[in-house]
Amino acid sequence: MRSLDIAATGMLAQQRNVEVVSNNLANMNTTAYMRRRTEFQDLIYQDLRRVGSTSSDAGTVVPTGVQLGLGVKLAAVYRIHEQGNLSATDNTFDLAIQGKGYFQITMPTGETSYTRDGTFQLDGSGQLVTHDGYTVQPGINIPANAIDISVNGSGEVQAKIQGQAALQTVGQLSLASFPNEAGLESIGGNLYLESPASGSSTTAAPGSTGFGAILQGFLETSNVNAVEEISNLISAQRAYEMNSKVIKTSDEMLGTLAQLR
Repeated sequence: MRSLDIAATGMLAQQRNVEVVSNNLANMNTTAYMRRRTEFQDLIYQDLRRVGSTSSDAGTVVPTGVQLGLGVKLAAVYRIHEQGNLSATDNTFDLAIQGKGYFQITMPTGETSYTRDGTFQLDGSGQLVTHDGYTVQPGINIPANAIDISVNGSGEVQAKIQGQAALQTVGQLSLASFPNEAGLESIGGNLYLESPASGSSTTAAPGSTGFGAILQGFLETSNVNAVEEISNLISAQRAYEMNSKVIKTSDEMLGTLAQLR
């Protein structure tokens, strides 16, 4: 019976759905986490009577035919790029992007990764780095005698040096943007890599046309909606149960067939 295989594909699809929802809920408090959404597609159809075929010598055409579906498959896990809330931290090196764009990070391998997590710190040499010690491009060094640091909306980093009245510019942050943000490859650690699907990056100063502004002392929270995710979880569970019921019913029908004398 085809229903056994069809229901099995449905159970597998809902299992994947639950896995995605559970990952969203697990990352509710992850800085700048973008929630994921599952997308499904129906599988190929079996034509028992092909639509559009002729049904007589007079040239009459079958209007609908008979097509039996063979189940469902997971098509994609789509990342929802929706701005999260901005949470005030009052930490000097916590930076949030209000709008589009990604911070650029130099990986130990030399390649560039991208993130919206602006939880930055200083390393032993006074360089601005991520919490894993990766350098924030283009490489900003804070003087050891700086008594205060300010980052304006356009990404200009200025330091107040002890004994000097004027602020000293020590660096300029830049942001990257992509034609298809959903095509970025997630590698964990709140980092993404450019891929053929994302397209090549375009860089510019924060606040430029098409780019967001920098907010110092703020962090972007996860855009996961707990109520919505719990609703999705319940829906996936019910769908899983219904597909398992189909398998049970099909098995009982086969049992009835086997008992025929």
